[in-house]
Amino acid sequence: MNITDVRVRKVAKEGKMKAVVSITIDEEFVVHDIKVIEGEKGLFIAMPSRKATDGEYRDIAHPINSNTRERIQSIILEKYEQAMAEEPAEAIGEL
Repeated sequence: MNITDVRVRKVAKEGKMKAVVSITIDEEFVVHDIKVIEGEKGLFIAMPSRKATDGEYRDIAHPINSNTRERIQSIILEKYEQAMAEEPAEAIGEL
């Protein structure tokens, strides 16, 4: 599996969510709405999820092992850092 494209949409408003990301896998499959979150231990990603009838959030799409999750997270956070370096914060529009 190769991530062939990463699109970062920065979030300007205050809060823990810093960006929303879409990735393309093998130029054939896209996953939208991956969130970049600022946590107590630094940045991490949250896969797209939906609120279930019991009030819990459940991932809609997600990696099935930790190595794949780490690889996806590493690529996304690298692209996020590049996007942050390219554009000053005051020029970022709200989503």
